[in-house]
Amino acid sequence: MNFFCNDIEGVDLDQSAELVPDEVQEAVRTLLRWVGEDPDREGLRDTPLRYAKAWQEYCQGYEEDPGMHLARTFEEVAGYDEIVLLKDIPFHSHCEHHLAPITGKASIAYLPTNRVVGISKLARVLHGYARRLQIQERLTAEVAQAIWDHLQPSGVAVVIEAQHGCMTGRGVKTPGVGMVTSRLLGCFLEDKSSRAELFSLMGY
Repeated sequence: MNFFCNDIEGVDLDQSAELVPDEVQEAVRTLLRWVGEDPDREGLRDTPLRYAKAWQEYCQGYEEDPGMHLARTFEEVAGYDEIVLLKDIPFHSHCEHHLAPITGKASIAYLPTNRVVGISKLARVLHGYARRLQIQERLTAEVAQAIWDHLQPSGVAVVIEAQHGCMTGRGVKTPGVGMVTSRLLGCFLEDKSSRAELFSLMGY
């Protein structure tokens, strides 16, 4: 069953209450009772609805195909055939194991063949996949593969550095630790000089 409704954004609590299934709000009330709270007290009375709206926003990526942001390309590039790099794109996701936040930044690069894409589209691809329940390794691979498949460049590189709430706020409780993942495709994987130039531009 699809509990998400695209019309909930921008409406007030009374209106959006009609768009969130009762079982979703009751599940949140059950959780609040389980941790020892009273879901009927003033400060928590609207929390189940707010929580549902927040998770609808967190998980917007399920409502789109992120690769479609790469459908429109441009061929008038005056012969440009060097690295295109978008650095330090902030993103927010959630760990599929604990539903804890993943917060970080990504650098996305590709070496075009005969076409480029608007740079904002690279960020949109990242956000499209990040707005799903994720693990960082899969997020890195999905972004890289989408660019590889849709733009057919000579090379693609995605490097993500992030902090995970499941590590900083629970369990080992170790804040300030960043996890780095990368996916290299094409010339960035196969050619040492291309890889060295890429990492130099990225600042690694």
